[in-house]
Amino acid sequence: MTKTYVAVDIGASSGRLMLSQLKNGKMVLTEMHRFKNGFTLKNGHDRWDIDHIIKEILLGLQKIKRAGFSKVSLGIDTWAVDYVLVGKDGNKLDDPISYRDKRTTNAIKELTAKVSKGQIYQKTGIQFLDFNTLYQLFEENKELLAQTDKIMMIPDYIGYVLTGKAVLETTNASTTQMLSLREGLFDQNLLQEVNVRPDQFPKLVDAGTPLGKLKREEFQSYDLPDTDVITVATHDTASAVVGTPGIGHHWAYISSGTWSLLGTELNVPENGPDAYKENYTNEWGAYGTYRFLKNIMGLWMVQCVKRDLNDKYSFSELAQLASKTKPFSQFININDERFVNPKNMIQEIQAYCQETGQRVPKTPGEIAMAIYSNLALFYAYEIQKLNHIIGYQIDTLNIVGGGSNVALLNQLTSTVAGIDVYAGPSEATAIGNLAVQMITRSAVANVSAARQIIKDSFVIKHFKPEQGKYLGTLDDYINFLHTANRGGAI
Repeated sequence: MTKTYVAVDIGASSGRLMLSQLKNGKMVLTEMHRFKNGFTLKNGHDRWDIDHIIKEILLGLQKIKRAGFSKVSLGIDTWAVDYVLVGKDGNKLDDPISYRDKRTTNAIKELTAKVSKGQIYQKTGIQFLDFNTLYQLFEENKELLAQTDKIMMIPDYIGYVLTGKAVLETTNASTTQMLSLREGLFDQNLLQEVNVRPDQFPKLVDAGTPLGKLKREEFQSYDLPDTDVITVATHDTASAVVGTPGIGHHWAYISSGTWSLLGTELNVPENGPDAYKENYTNEWGAYGTYRFLKNIMGLWMVQCVKRDLNDKYSFSELAQLASKTKPFSQFININDERFVNPKNMIQEIQAYCQETGQRVPKTPGEIAMAIYSNLALFYAYEIQKLNHIIGYQIDTLNIVGGGSNVALLNQLTSTVAGIDVYAGPSEATAIGNLAVQMITRSAVANVSAARQIIKDSFVIKHFKPEQGKYLGTLDDYINFLHTANRGGAI
């Protein structure tokens, strides 16, 4: 009997249930259910409606059962750093606060006045982002923390609700900036600084650990399949890296979605002075690897522009409009903190350009091109830094996720970075989620075998540098970043 696998893949703006089977050595992928996700202002903070997410997962599983799949394996991945506080009665104390909430605005400055940045980086190897779990807990309601029995990351909490079993999966746990890079345990001193005890976290488990059976008896209003839940690489970027085809001898990746995560896969972490200076992170990957990467603002900016235009244009239409305008008409530090969650992204971009004495983009196409061309430049700049830190040249860039569909951005990146780009698959996160399940179920031997299946199963487009175009643009951009003093991380 052909085994059936389901990836629950949830991002900041949407979630989906993807069903897969292996047929003739290829992975067949079908979207079975999709739903919207987002945070809303509630009780003074931007919060995720976690009950809504769980309800949509159950509705998706019901669809799968009604489609004729009575027994499935299931894995869950979501974004990182956010968590649910669970009380002694086993129920959540409140809806989880989003990492884009403003509560952590000054948290890094306040916490690092007690423990230096250098010490924290040596302990954890994790980049400094003000929404890391460390800083969220630093700002957490102390009364709620005192009532908390367990702190669960978002995907682990969902798994807990479905199965009744609580774990903390390592690829996501590492993003908290509280795990010891060398020891694989929570750093006691950092926990003390945020008023948290080690026993408030569930036990740590690696990606590929069976979690348990879906408690169908707890959800009797739904017609659900017999479901074995596996704790996959629960951080969506970790799943996306597993789902990256890995083309090239020394390859890098960009998991391109709401965020762009640019980096490479290492077997040994790198937390030396250059990595610290450039704010690179050593997030744990599946199967003993490290995701050595840099967070870049990503397509969040385009998503906001689409919203600000009242969804008048689709993403593909915005890219088409952008392709009719001139690239690199202005330089923007797209990692400036002002773009994390502005009230209006279009106005914020225009204000930035005006403040820096540059041409102000006005039309939807010009706004979109400003984002795409500066993303390409930022990618190219970070590849230069990555080469320096790891001590060898990256020869290919594998772009996966939704951004792999933006041919304009892929080509601009290839040209200004002077590197071959392989784009696809767009569903790398779900594919990586599924691959871990298949490895756990012994349907696939290992990650190398899974990546070969991915190469054989999905369309991967190749972009080559356009010779002679945009010469000197990257150098001008780097000079701008070092002289504009905009305040964002570079």
